[in-house]
Amino acid sequence: MTITCERVVSPLPPEDLDALIEATSAGILDGGGFGWLQPPGHQALARYFEGLLLVPERSFYVVRENGVICGAGQLVRPPSSYEAHAATANLTGFFVAPYARGRGLGRALLEAMLKGAKAIGCKVVNCDIRETHVAAIGLFRSFGFEHWGTHPYYARIGGQTVRGLFLSKLLANENEAARWQSSIAMPDTSSAAASPVSETAVPAHGLTLYPAIDLKDGTCVRLRRGEMEDATHYSDDPGAQAKLFAEAGCRHLHVVDLNGAFAGRSTNIPAIESIVKATNLPVQLGGGIRDMAAIERWLEAGVSRVILGSVAVKDPELVRQAARAFPDRIVAGIDARQGRVATEGWAEVSELEANDLALRMEDAGVAAVIFTEITRDGMLAGLDLEQTADMARRLSIPVIASGGVGSLEHLKALRDVARDVPGISGAIVGRALYDGRIKLKDALDVLGSC
Repeated sequence: MTITCERVVSPLPPEDLDALIEATSAGILDGGGFGWLQPPGHQALARYFEGLLLVPERSFYVVRENGVICGAGQLVRPPSSYEAHAATANLTGFFVAPYARGRGLGRALLEAMLKGAKAIGCKVVNCDIRETHVAAIGLFRSFGFEHWGTHPYYARIGGQTVRGLFLSKLLANENEAARWQSSIAMPDTSSAAASPVSETAVPAHGLTLYPAIDLKDGTCVRLRRGEMEDATHYSDDPGAQAKLFAEAGCRHLHVVDLNGAFAGRSTNIPAIESIVKATNLPVQLGGGIRDMAAIERWLEAGVSRVILGSVAVKDPELVRQAARAFPDRIVAGIDARQGRVATEGWAEVSELEANDLALRMEDAGVAAVIFTEITRDGMLAGLDLEQTADMARRLSIPVIASGGVGSLEHLKALRDVARDVPGISGAIVGRALYDGRIKLKDALDVLGSC
C-alpha cells in the first residue's frame, strides 16, 4: 500500500475528480460534511472542487492510496485586508472516506497540510469539528491541537443537536512563539502619540476602489437614489469604459445590470460580455441574478464574483447553495433605505433590518457584503459611514461601502473610519468619477489599494 499527498494546483483529470467525488459523497453519508447532510450530486460537487482552484486564499490537498484519491482537506487564509490574521489559517473540509480509514491516510494528509501551512508563514492553524467525530478529534489532538472552546449548538442532525469543538495548533517553535506573541501583545502607544498620522496616510490594510459601471439599455448610466427615470447617461460603449478604468490603474470593476435588477433576469448581456472581454480585471456583477443557472452562466463567462441582492432576502437557501458550490465567488448586495432592506431594483422595501440580513449572509457563507444606503446613492453627499461601520463591526467578512461618494474628502473620511474598523475593505465610486469631481489617481492614492 502506497500513501501519497499533494496540493492540487490545476484541474484534476476526470478519473481523479470522479474518485474525489465518490470519496466525498461517502464521507457526507457517513456523518455530514461541507454543510451537506446528503450528497448534492456529481455535478454540484464537481463545480465545488473546480471552484476551489480559482480562490487564491484556499490551498486544496488530496490524499491517495495506491494512486486513488480517498480524502482531502483545505487550508483557508484570511483576505489580504485582514492583516491582523495574516499568520493564521483555518483547516476545513478535512476528511478521509470511510472505506479508507484506519490505514494512516488521515495522518499523512494532516502532516502534509501542516507542512504547507508552515511553508506559507502560518503560525497558528485553527479548525472546528463535530463532537461526534471522535476519531478525527483524536487525530488532531495527537498532533498537538488544543481544545479551547465548545459550540453548544454547532449542528442539527437527525433531529438532534450536536456540539462542536474549536481546536488550535501553534506551529512556531518555542522561541519563535515567544517572539511572535510578545510582538502582538501590547501596542506601543507612546510612539503613536509622538508621531501623529499624516493627512496622506492610508490604513495599514488598504482599501479597494471599485469603479462602477451601471448598465441601462446597453449604455453606462448613473441613477439618483435608485430611480430608473432619473438616470444620467455617460457612455454608449461599456467595454471601452472598462478599458479606460483599467488603463488608469484600477484593478477591479463593479458592474450592475439595472434593467436586470427590475426584470429579475440578466438583460444587458452583450454589454456585460463586452466589459469582461475588454480587460483582464476581476469583475463583480449584480442585477437580476436570481437562480443557480444564471450564477453559473456568468462565472463561466469570466465574471469573477456574482452579487446576489433581492434573492438574498427571498431565497436565502440559494445563496447558501451558491456559496458552497463557488467558494469566495458569491457576494451579498444589501441595499437599504434608512436601515431597511430594499429589493427588486430598490423598488420594494422590506421590514428586514440590513444588519440582520448581513449576519444571515455571513452564516450562508458569502465572501463579502456590499452595503448601499439608497437615499445617498448618486447624490454625491457622502457615504453613510455610521451604518457601514456598524455593519462591519458585526461581521467577520469584508464590507464594501457604496452610495454617495462625491468628493475626495468622502474617501478620506471612509479611510479614517477604516483605520478603526478593518472589516471595511473598499468603496464603490460611480458618478463622482464620471463627472470629474474625483480624479481616479487621487482616489487610488487615498484608498491605498485598488
